[in-house]
Amino acid sequence: MSPQPARGAPERRVLEGRYVRLEPLNVRHAVDLMAASTMPGGADRYRWLFHDAPRSVAEMEARIEIFNAGQDRYVAVVDRASGKALGQQAWMRIRPEHGSIEIGGVYWGLPMARTRLATEALFLFARHAFDDLGYRRFEWKCNNRNDGSKAAALRFGFTFEGIFRLDMIVKGESRDTAWFSMLESEWPALRAEYERWLAPENFDADGTQRTKLRAWG
Repeated sequence: MSPQPARGAPERRVLEGRYVRLEPLNVRHAVDLMAASTMPGGADRYRWLFHDAPRSVAEMEARIEIFNAGQDRYVAVVDRASGKALGQQAWMRIRPEHGSIEIGGVYWGLPMARTRLATEALFLFARHAFDDLGYRRFEWKCNNRNDGSKAAALRFGFTFEGIFRLDMIVKGESRDTAWFSMLESEWPALRAEYERWLAPENFDADGTQRTKLRAWG
């Protein structure tokens, strides 16, 4: 059977989860994202991103306008319990003709980092890419020195593919880029594990996991 292209690029639409809601990024999210960025430790999470932490709400609003004028499609990660935007992420390298797409521009603020909110935010992107749009390949990339991002990619079920040496210059520093992917053939098993892990019964009253996600590795 010949490989098939994806059905199209992701539209600017809401993706609903149990714990988070992904909304097209809008200037109305700027106040929440600024709050996440300025809480203790929040600015540190910009270390490996292309931008530094915003210095004001106005700067965050301007950044959102620039994001939305480009080819990437950014979303805000909204905590359904509080209604606050705690982070952002984006569809990047959108190539429906090849059935390939990337999650990038990820800023998960400290209130959602390493929680079921972050995992579900990733899951909603993967599920939409594979199940709704028919993508063959879902990518994750990061600075090769970003050990936290590389560990997260493996935990989420991505496969390490290699290093693009001297790939970029970011914030005046040379960047070797680590590439990871998951494929359509791998997705059914990954989806089942995500659904098992994200089920409410896998968490105690404080939201602490009872079992880990890494059933595949």
